[in-house]
Amino acid sequence: MEFNRQKFIAAIGASPQETPHNFQIFETVASTNQTLWQLLEGNAPPRTVAIATQQTAGRGQWGRHWQSEPGGLYLSLALFPNVPTQLAAGLTLCSAWGIATALRDKGIPVLLKWPNDLVLSGRKLGGILTETRVQQGKITTAVVGVGINWANSVPETGINLQSFLENNPVSPITSLEILAAVTLMGIVAGYEYWQQEGIEHLLPAYENILSNMGQTVTVDGQAGVVVGVCASGNLRVQICQTGVATPVEISVEPGTISLGYR
Repeated sequence: MEFNRQKFIAAIGASPQETPHNFQIFETVASTNQTLWQLLEGNAPPRTVAIATQQTAGRGQWGRHWQSEPGGLYLSLALFPNVPTQLAAGLTLCSAWGIATALRDKGIPVLLKWPNDLVLSGRKLGGILTETRVQQGKITTAVVGVGINWANSVPETGINLQSFLENNPVSPITSLEILAAVTLMGIVAGYEYWQQEGIEHLLPAYENILSNMGQTVTVDGQAGVVVGVCASGNLRVQICQTGVATPVEISVEPGTISLGYR
C-alpha cells in the first residue's frame, strides 16, 4: 500500500509551501523513530515528520516488537520542547491524549490505556513511543513515534481502523493519508495544549478518556483500584489494606504492572 504524499498534504489542508512541517516519506525503514533521529543528526528542522509504509524493526514501550506490516500508519514527529527532564511524562501523555481526542472528534470512540495505548472496542488500535535527548537537565529534542492499525493484519488483542469503519461508517477518515493527517494534527494539538496549559490541566482531560479508571488491579499481591495518573506519569492506585478503614493511595511506575485488555 503506497502512501500518497499529495493526498496527505491535501488532508492537512495546506500546500507544500505553506505547511510548517518537513515531510519525509519512505517505503521501508527499520523504524521511523530511528530514521528521524538520523535526519535530525543531519540538521533536519523542528517538526520534521518521518512516515513509512512498513517497519522492519518497529518498537513499542519496554523494547517490545511492534508488528509493522504494510497497511498500517507508522509516523514519527520531531519536537524541541526544551523542558526540565522531570516533565518528560507530559510528552507521552499529551501525545496520546491529542491523538485520541483528534480521532474522537472524527467520530471514532477511541479511549486510552495507560500510559500510551490507543484503544477501540476494548482492543489495541495503536501505541506511542516517545524518545528524548537531554542536555544540562533539559529535554532538548523529542521524537514522538506512533503506530496505528489501519488496514494491516493485527493480533487477537488488536483491531484495525478500516475494519471498524466498515461496520461503523461514522467517520470522514477514509484513507491512510487522512488518518496520518489527523494523527499528526492531534500530536501537535496535544503538545501545544500541554505547553500552554500545563500538566495540571492535561491530566484531567487525559483521565476523562482513560479506560483504566476504576479498574481493579493487583500490586505486590494487594488488590487496588485505579483512581488516576500523577504528573510524573505514574498510575494512582488506591489499595484496600486488611484492617484499615481508609484506602491508601500508592503510585505505580509504568512497566510495573500489566493492565491487559478488557
